[in-house]
Amino acid sequence: MSHPRSDSRPASALWALMTGNFVIGTGVMAVPGTLPDISHSLGVSIPQAGQLITAGAIMMGLGAPLFASLVAGWDRRRLLTLSLLWYALLMGLSALAPSYLSLLPLRVLAVVAPAVFTPQAAACIGLLVPEAQRGRAIAFVFLGWSVASVMGMPLSAWIGGVLGWRWAFALVALLAVVSAAWVWRAMPDGVRPAALSREAWGRTLGSAPLMLALGVTLLSSFGQFTLFSYFAPYLQQTLSAGAAALSLLFLWFGAFGLLGNIALTRWVDRLGAPRAVLTALLLMAVSLALWPAGRAGLVAQALVMVPWALGCFASNSAQQARLVHLSPVLAPASVALNTSAMYAGQGLGAALGGALIAQGHMLQLHWVGLALMLLAIGVSQRAAKVQSRPA
Repeated sequence: MSHPRSDSRPASALWALMTGNFVIGTGVMAVPGTLPDISHSLGVSIPQAGQLITAGAIMMGLGAPLFASLVAGWDRRRLLTLSLLWYALLMGLSALAPSYLSLLPLRVLAVVAPAVFTPQAAACIGLLVPEAQRGRAIAFVFLGWSVASVMGMPLSAWIGGVLGWRWAFALVALLAVVSAAWVWRAMPDGVRPAALSREAWGRTLGSAPLMLALGVTLLSSFGQFTLFSYFAPYLQQTLSAGAAALSLLFLWFGAFGLLGNIALTRWVDRLGAPRAVLTALLLMAVSLALWPAGRAGLVAQALVMVPWALGCFASNSAQQARLVHLSPVLAPASVALNTSAMYAGQGLGAALGGALIAQGHMLQLHWVGLALMLLAIGVSQRAAKVQSRPA
């Protein structure tokens, strides 16, 4: 196997992977950003439209470890390019879906791409950069998700409110084609992380530090998406926010999300991933505890969002770095399982939030989210105590 570190393109490859995550993240968040318009245009309730998030998250959660095994021997240049082209095709078809019943399976098929791209992009970073730069490189690649929250989600919300959700989906399809071309051009040939054996999966599943860390991802994602999935209808109900106001609030949230991830990129290798994760979880818990204060108006809501935004994407990046540092050899398995845990949490959160909304409890979503976030903090502290053990 050729060694990519000797190639002159690692920096360009990292930029391409970061951009790919931006496109992936924008497509994933297009549903929560356009949820009210999807509900209205397809004639379904908000909780039913929210099941698009749940169904997609189930596919991403189950698919990440499954695909990690199926594509183990693939050259990552080809794999990542094809996953983005698949995303483009299915997002384009989703934009043309005539009904909710046709959109649902298309959405499930579309998110095969995130199940492949995000974990496999992270898993191949160890073959692109030296070990000392690994944590920073992973955090940089995951900046794409933060940039998606800064630009992608607000733009989706605005397009959904003005032109309709179909145009937001079509934009993601176009961006996926452009991103695929960039990945193909920038990624070196010969990037093939070691194939995952049954023994490697057994070691991963039998590692207490890795399993505890994955529990943190599951619980924190569960807590966030109980409310985050329904930001748009929540803000419409509590603040009568229109398309412009929603876009501005999403932009505000995303800007601080990007700021938090940039800070993490600079400090994760010095601070240590466990402390970085704890800091991010505490910030999100503060916002959830203060959430009712946001009902006073748009400015109050924007201020309450800041700690959550600072910790949201930073926690994801720190968790990836934590897993890779725990066991670089098992990173393809642990990162895939982490992606699975993240999306499983999203699905559980969207399902629970939808059930609570259907019972008339939309204004109580943040308390459920806070309880889950505090549980995630406890598990993270436990994981930090055993992290020094071999994975």
